[in-house]
Amino acid sequence: MKAPRVTLDQWRTLQAVVDHGGFAQAAEATHRSQSSVSYTVARMQEQLGVPLLRIEGRKAVLTEAGEVLLRRSRQLVKQASQLEELAHHMEQGWEAEVRLVVDAAYPNARLVRALSAFMPQSRGCRVRLREEVLSGVEEVLLEGSADLAITTLDIQGYLGAALCSVEFIAVAHPDHPLHRLNRQINFQDLESQLQVVIRDTGRTQPRDVGWLGAEQRWTVGSLSTATNFVSSGLGFAWLPRHLIERELTEGVLKPLPLEQGGSRHPSFYLYANKEKALGPASQILVELIRTFDSAPLDAPFAAPMPSV
Repeated sequence: MKAPRVTLDQWRTLQAVVDHGGFAQAAEATHRSQSSVSYTVARMQEQLGVPLLRIEGRKAVLTEAGEVLLRRSRQLVKQASQLEELAHHMEQGWEAEVRLVVDAAYPNARLVRALSAFMPQSRGCRVRLREEVLSGVEEVLLEGSADLAITTLDIQGYLGAALCSVEFIAVAHPDHPLHRLNRQINFQDLESQLQVVIRDTGRTQPRDVGWLGAEQRWTVGSLSTATNFVSSGLGFAWLPRHLIERELTEGVLKPLPLEQGGSRHPSFYLYANKEKALGPASQILVELIRTFDSAPLDAPFAAPMPSV
């Protein structure tokens, strides 16, 4: 790729001429001599081989080619300014990226609100979001591939900030044999039926959380797949209520009338990587996650104004 012949300063000069209505006004606005401004624009046109301005009376007017190039140049100059600003923030310790790993059962709506509020305050900091299940979250944090982690697990040696609890309920299709018993269901009833469980994404010590030792077990890779299977009449499962509200309302899923254990309420915790001090962007994201975690999901949402 050939090096650009026109500099950012030249594009800024052309923008000043157009925005301020002429060479003399641009010179005054940029604190330069009029001859310097005129020379800069003339040199640009020579380098590009395309006329950018034409003089009508005492006013400089863009040519058709000039309008197109000026419009594109504004994006270029803006991106260059953002790049310099990002470098300045990084010099002050602002992170280029925050890596967040989240258990797939955590309410996505709360996370979306926190990230939406973080965006205008991010100063160019990217967020790398990764979803795992059960011990997969712990592994990612311990191996140093995440700065922040949200999980229901008690990670030894880490102090987690308490977040919300999520209700998991035992459900099956209304026509499932368990519902046709027309009575309260016990452990023996469940043991003889197909149970759908979500695969723990951890590699070293995956866990069978929620499995009751049923003779038939189908393991799937996601909560959405488990929901689809059970909604179609294939087995029963414990699923987060917030993910199956629509299926419950539409009647394709129905809570099982268990004698005990029909619902579970595991609590989530927010952990930080002990090997790396949290930078300012990570600290802002932590506060936003905690703020929106405790806010009612049906409350009106307004993203906070960016901090100065």
